[in-house]
Amino acid sequence: MTDATPEHDDRNALSWFFTGMRGLLSLPALILLTSIVGFSAFALESGLTRAEAVFMSLAIWALPAQVILVGSMASGANIAACFLAVTLSSIRMMPMVASVIPEMRTRRTPIWLLLILSHFIAITSWVFAITTLRNVPREYRAIYFAGFGVTLTLTGTLVVGVFYDIVSGFPPTVAGVLFFLTPVYFNASIWASARQPVVKIAFVMGVILGPTLALVTPQFDVLCAGVGGGTAAYLIDRARRKKTRLGQEARR
Repeated sequence: MTDATPEHDDRNALSWFFTGMRGLLSLPALILLTSIVGFSAFALESGLTRAEAVFMSLAIWALPAQVILVGSMASGANIAACFLAVTLSSIRMMPMVASVIPEMRTRRTPIWLLLILSHFIAITSWVFAITTLRNVPREYRAIYFAGFGVTLTLTGTLVVGVFYDIVSGFPPTVAGVLFFLTPVYFNASIWASARQPVVKIAFVMGVILGPTLALVTPQFDVLCAGVGGGTAAYLIDRARRKKTRLGQEARR
């Protein structure tokens, strides 16, 4: 990511915060909020209370991790398996944080602020950041991202609380479609944001192994599919890169 901002910008920090807030009206944010309605239905059907669903959304703020946690709990997995599955799912956030935080940091940016902002980095906010931060003066990037990330998180949490009871009155077909938006959004976002072949290979391995292992080991299907699929994807990509390198050397 490079700095391509105007040399002169008269807007102050508060103005940039509100500019970031307007990102809530972007298509990815609206799709996410609609998907969160589906999560509300999932949480309700899984037996979570409204308070538990709201707390989970605010504390975790990663829709796939929330779905994995609720799904693991509903399948009867023990707390260690749930913890490990959610942890492995959330490891993918580390590269996102590592790629975005340096773009917001200045010599005067306090570490505690960056640590707080890292909580709001998930797929939607990461895509928003990498596509728009370059247009913001560096000294205002943190407050700009805070405007988007904090607003999106609080709005998503509010959606969970408001729609928790409402979804119970939806026809089964509508509730099913809303819930189906959650994996559709997750899959589409991961595939669209993938920049390396190994990510897409891992994605395909997960799609294949997930349903299969759900029949074989329902309590550890997510964990086994994640570790097994990720390892297989790494080995396949390593063999692919080695074959490509040998082919290039042979042509020299």
